[in-house]
Amino acid sequence: MAQKPSIPKGTRDFSPAEVAKRNYIFSTIKTNFEKFGFQPIETPSFENSETLMGKYGEEGDRLIFKILNSGDYLAKADATLLENRDSLKLTSHISEKALRYDLTVPFARYVVQHQNEIEFPFKRYQIQPVWRADRPQKGRFREFYQCDADVVGSNSLWQEVELVQLYDSVFSQLGLGGVTIKINNRKILSGIAEVIGASDKLIDFTVALDKLDKIGEDGVKKEMLEKGISETAIEKVQPLFNFTGTINEKIEKLAQLLANSEEGMKGVNELQFICDNVMTLGLQTAFLDLDVTLARGLNYYTGAIFEVAAPKGVAMGSIGGGGRYDDLTGIFGLKNMSGVGISFGLDRIALVMEEVGLFPEAVLATSKALFLNFGDKEALYAMKAIGKLRQKGIKVELYPDKSKIDKQFKHADRRGIPFAVIVGESEIEREEFGLKNLATGEQQKVDFATLVTLLQ
Repeated sequence: MAQKPSIPKGTRDFSPAEVAKRNYIFSTIKTNFEKFGFQPIETPSFENSETLMGKYGEEGDRLIFKILNSGDYLAKADATLLENRDSLKLTSHISEKALRYDLTVPFARYVVQHQNEIEFPFKRYQIQPVWRADRPQKGRFREFYQCDADVVGSNSLWQEVELVQLYDSVFSQLGLGGVTIKINNRKILSGIAEVIGASDKLIDFTVALDKLDKIGEDGVKKEMLEKGISETAIEKVQPLFNFTGTINEKIEKLAQLLANSEEGMKGVNELQFICDNVMTLGLQTAFLDLDVTLARGLNYYTGAIFEVAAPKGVAMGSIGGGGRYDDLTGIFGLKNMSGVGISFGLDRIALVMEEVGLFPEAVLATSKALFLNFGDKEALYAMKAIGKLRQKGIKVELYPDKSKIDKQFKHADRRGIPFAVIVGESEIEREEFGLKNLATGEQQKVDFATLVTLLQ
């Protein structure tokens, strides 16, 4: 017996119902992106390895899927590296391309490559899959979609204010009220590292701090010690582990802590501007919160950082995130091109909406009516009507085979099709249609005009 086929761990097949739900989220996000003035682009699913490697930190590099060179990929490999099994150095010899890890770095590459064709500031959105060699778990997959919106070519903090509003607009329209938009600033984290004497360990410090909600205070402290951050320095950041109060109270505490750090105070002032204006303009259903432990482990963030948490009571990681990157395009030779962007985690959003039952029934709507098949003559009469109904935007279909009528009714029921249209010899003679409501069992004879009205 042939072995049952399978798919790689961390990937999924999607049923028609699941695709319909995902398309509903895609459509909502896309509509809001365009409402806020963002334009669509697309980039290849894989990039040259040099485009991606070294852009996400050590942890990110390990999670990038490498693509083996075509043909005899070992032919040009260094014999010494092969003999020593030095996989890290060997990779660059046998793999020149890799699947994209996110959409931001490919976007930076796109901006540099097409800089003479772009009108700046450039507002782009991108909805495409990405791949990460992560350990699969609930809400974390190896292949998943990202929905990104970025503005490049502007230093204005009004962009951050608008991105908070964009998050609020999308989640409000999806009915996902009560999300928390967490905000912080990498300059503040740099300032904290400076005042505790750990500036040389900034990346280690921020990566560890970012894991507070996953591994707890003790876990973070342990990781910091393992990375060479002193106990004295860790004692100085103790207040960060229980940082409470209103946004303004938190900003005031940060201003006191970072009074002697020029970089840190820049971050405080930027946060003050963004938060003040967001609160003045107001949000529909989302909450804004300053989370000083929020670091986001990507090296390229330089200013504001965002992360969106699902409503309370829903066990799920972040469903969105992003931030300001002052010189991301600099890695590709285009200096002083500031950008800021956010991303929506489609797969996690879908799981949250499923859990709390937020998908409208209309999302799963299938064909409005199934025309039963009594034979070729009747099918031809039905197909003429089906063509006219489709021209009017009504979703209808013909059962393809002349099968037992009971089987055709069961097919409509399993598909969730609400009406059956019966066309026999008598209906053809009278130029009528038998319309049966499959939920109530009510059946009536109607002409085509009435059929249109009832199915609309």
